[in-house]
Amino acid sequence: MGVPMSEPVAVPPELLPVLSRGKHRNPRKGACFMELASFLAGEKWSDHPHCTHPLLADLARLVNDCTSDDERQRLAILIPSVVGLTSDDPRMDARIALRAASSALPVAAEHRQRALAVAVLTADCVLAGLDGRLAGDLEAGSRQALDRAPHAADWAYDFVRRAGMTVSGFRRHAAPGTVRFATRAIAEACVLDTDGLLRRLLTDAIDDCTALVRGTSAAPAPARVPLNAEV
Repeated sequence: MGVPMSEPVAVPPELLPVLSRGKHRNPRKGACFMELASFLAGEKWSDHPHCTHPLLADLARLVNDCTSDDERQRLAILIPSVVGLTSDDPRMDARIALRAASSALPVAAEHRQRALAVAVLTADCVLAGLDGRLAGDLEAGSRQALDRAPHAADWAYDFVRRAGMTVSGFRRHAAPGTVRFATRAIAEACVLDTDGLLRRLLTDAIDDCTALVRGTSAAPAPARVPLNAEV
């Protein structure tokens, strides 16, 4: 009688790298958020894997790099959520940019608030056009963020009325610029727990994108702002 065949056993890697800043040639050198996502997706080791929407991946890399060493490991639980989370729907770029700008505006330093208010209004306007909503009918989250920085909002309303933006131009230039600027604004804000705010931004953006991909997208919950935020 032959020896019974045992079931194949998956052997985990000897060492999972610790999340750290920047790009890494291989897992032995460390890993950023998106490099671990590429590993989970079974793709070639890369911080720009195909498994995640490019702008969401940008946000994840920025949050990874701007988060302190002590808190970065808390991002790891979010990594599986971005694997396979991608779409060609232009609303996804607008949704990510709007989430980033509306999260940053209430806590950002004053000299950054005008640009962020413009970003909120522009992203909301792009979404309105794609959703068939009146451009002046702002989402609740956009209104709430703008209300926290009224002087910047007044200036931004006038600026946006005179400016124009195409969807293609927004996706190519404005949305990535907004995500970079907003993430940095949160990281350098004079408020408590900027690491927590960055993690919340990424969590909320993942939730927004998941709802959009699943076809359940409605106006998302407004960005949660700490009570100690300076405006």
